[in-house]
Amino acid sequence: MATQQGSAVPAGHEEYYVPESSGMAISATIGLLLSIYGAASVLNDMTFGEPGAETNSWTIFICGLFWFVATLFMWFRTAIRENRAGMNSAQLKKSYVLGMFWFIFSEVMFFFVFFSVLFYVRVLVGPWLAGEGEAGAMNHLLWPGFEFDWPTMQTPQEAVGGAAGQPIANHGEFFSPHTSMAFGEVEHWWHWLPMWNTVILLSSSVTVHIAHLGLLENNRGKLNLWLGITVALASVFLALQVLEYHEAYTLYGLTLNSGIYGSTFFMLTGFHGFHVAMGMTMLLVQWLRSIRGGHFTADDHFGFEASSWYWHFVDVVWVMLFLFVYIF
Repeated sequence: MATQQGSAVPAGHEEYYVPESSGMAISATIGLLLSIYGAASVLNDMTFGEPGAETNSWTIFICGLFWFVATLFMWFRTAIRENRAGMNSAQLKKSYVLGMFWFIFSEVMFFFVFFSVLFYVRVLVGPWLAGEGEAGAMNHLLWPGFEFDWPTMQTPQEAVGGAAGQPIANHGEFFSPHTSMAFGEVEHWWHWLPMWNTVILLSSSVTVHIAHLGLLENNRGKLNLWLGITVALASVFLALQVLEYHEAYTLYGLTLNSGIYGSTFFMLTGFHGFHVAMGMTMLLVQWLRSIRGGHFTADDHFGFEASSWYWHFVDVVWVMLFLFVYIF
């Protein structure tokens, strides 16, 4: 049961709705930890695992993800019901806004670290391995014949004759791709999937803004139409990314075992794809709430607004990815 904090409220202050104690935060943490551990184990098995060996990595990842999503579903359902019942004060709604701002800021820091890794590899580590600068003074002796360029089409391991000729850090075999995903490697630009994904994602940012305008105008039809189009565009983006990964693995030889280029490519685009799926799910929930429940008004629509903020953030990250992973 929910309670109201305090019986006597001073003049000029409003009552702050305080929900009953809940174990949702602990449950969500358990699910998140299991899913992260499972995902890390899957990547480790793909890179260093024995071919054909049976592990529980996928089971742990799927169970953890299901647990996490189920917890969020119950948690958000409770929050929605409380707001629909008029329990949320203006002060509490402001705390929701601040909470969403901090969540997006944490995601900004998340991708900042990954882009920093890409910068560190391309500007510092790669040239060092090729013998450049003081830090790479001895590396030309360890990796003779290795010349650094980006995208890296030859791993240091291959430059010294394979895993057997590698003097240090011999942790498996790595094979360079036949073709990179960069624009310069594309034979026909209209076949370049990242370009179409950029057009789709930027278009979805426009459509969700139009949906927001419809909501502010109390135009339910406009909101539902353009929000549905946004969800559809997000689905197309994810489908094209799956197709891109299929091309990378089967046609270009670009895998997680393709050295640092393959690792950074799948790390950045894969985590962004996960965030696109998460943002699409958030927008889909808002669309279903609007169509089936008639939720949201021009003055009370935090769920939709927070989802649209997150979607714009996902779009900005993709623009950065498009520039620094595919173009430069």
